[in-house]
Amino acid sequence: MKSFTGVRGMGRGEIERLVTEACEYRDALDSGDLIDRSLEGRCVANLFFEPSTRTRLSFDLATQRLGGHVLTFFPETSSSLKGESLHDTVLTVAAIGADVLVVRHKEEGVPEKVGEWTGLPVINAGDGTNEHPTQALLDLVTLKRRFGSLPGLRVGIVGDIAHSRVAGSLIHAMGPLGIELVLVGPGEWLPSETSVALSHDLDATIPHLDVVYLLRVQTERGGVIDDDYVARFRMDAKRASELSEDSVIMHPGPINRGVELTDEVADSPRSLITEQVRNGVPTRMAVLRRLAADRR
Repeated sequence: MKSFTGVRGMGRGEIERLVTEACEYRDALDSGDLIDRSLEGRCVANLFFEPSTRTRLSFDLATQRLGGHVLTFFPETSSSLKGESLHDTVLTVAAIGADVLVVRHKEEGVPEKVGEWTGLPVINAGDGTNEHPTQALLDLVTLKRRFGSLPGLRVGIVGDIAHSRVAGSLIHAMGPLGIELVLVGPGEWLPSETSVALSHDLDATIPHLDVVYLLRVQTERGGVIDDDYVARFRMDAKRASELSEDSVIMHPGPINRGVELTDEVADSPRSLITEQVRNGVPTRMAVLRRLAADRR
């Protein structure tokens, strides 16, 4: 694997291997037995041109856990404010000595371009409304650890699907694994052409789901929050009570309490939101190790 810029087109076996390796890293981190220096002498540069908390910090720690060095880029203090192009910025970071580039950008396709320009392995940390592949992987890890098996799980992705790069990756990751997927939301936020089941009615869909995966309304990309959306698609205690006993709630963060879900749902035993965050480091370790191994 030269780069990891998306899960679209990945085979089931490749996805399952990464999930398995991430689960092994999570077990090792939990037990304190982790001894892995896969990135010894390597430098990972985190090029985040959009804000991030969970993704950037987990890539930082994942690199350090594997013995690598972290080079963190801050666009607000960089030469891009002096007019330096993206092309020249990434070439500069590569020339400084980065071995792997982790890229987040508001425009679709930028991680692939960075790989072409630099010839370095690139990990997509989110590109516009396209994909967020490591988020999809850590979500699969979370489900694997909770349910033990992925095929046959019934997952409803709820909300602003049109603007969500997380949904973009989940759709392509879950299908090959035999997960039954339904996209739930207002008509204008659902894809017009897809083989995935669609629904405009969360209340009718909830009783059939093992997982309710809520998405943030992306106001920065055109999503609009109104009273009708909250009334129809927010997970509250009443809706959560309609779920089966073992069903769970997920959200990639950051969550908007009171919009996508209420406090009692976010903090309930059903919620796997904190577990998703915990699985970010081992999942990104698995991806980083695979890139390092394939370059030896």
